Amino acid sequence: MPIAVDEFRVADAPDVWRSAGFSVDPDGVCRIGDVRVRLLGDGSGIVGWTLRELPVDRDLDGVPTSRSDAAPAVPATHANGVTSVDHVVLLSPNLARTVSSLAAVGLPPRRERDAELGGQSMRQVFFRLGPVILEVVGAPEAADDGPSSLWGITYVVADIDATAAFFGDRTLPVKDAVQPGRRITTLRHRDLGMSVRTAMISPPILSR
Repeated sequence: MPIAVDEFRVADAPDVWRSAGFSVDPDGVCRIGDVRVRLLGDGSGIVGWTLRELPVDRDLDGVPTSRSDAAPAVPATHANGVTSVDHVVLLSPNLARTVSSLAAVGLPPRRERDAELGGQSMRQVFFRLGPVILEVVGAPEAADDGPSSLWGITYVVADIDATAAFFGDRTLPVKDAVQPGRRITTLRHRDLGMSVRTAMISPPILSR
């Protein structure tokens, strides 16, 4: 079986996510597709994750990481229209080091893409963790010693326009995504009290 995301550990309080239209279980777990988001209620951001089929129980390039034997989550229904996790972004201060760290546990890169962010050259390297895409982002020539960090999550929604209407002025206008045929909107997550950068994207276009 391939390595897959079981759980993201997020510092936000459960009630914050409930107010943003997510269903959260009494134990503070939000089930999105077959992925769990465990809401800890203390601190800020994504503070770690657990992965199924991880061959070695160790952190990945500075990201707190644990092995999991849990079965995939049973999906919940969310008022904001979220159905699954599309991708998670990992910021790397040293792309070569991060890619090597992932390869060492059996995660080879699938593809790369060069882009710009604020006028600075950036490279995106993509990995597959079960149904979730891992997008590693960093400057191609950077080689800093600091740890990588999980930066933000993009969710698939059933109806992007309905989701945008649900959030109203707490989300940016819907626009075309980089992926052909898909559309995306970015939440004003701080307006919602959320510490995790969050985007919503329309479902993938199925090839015929």
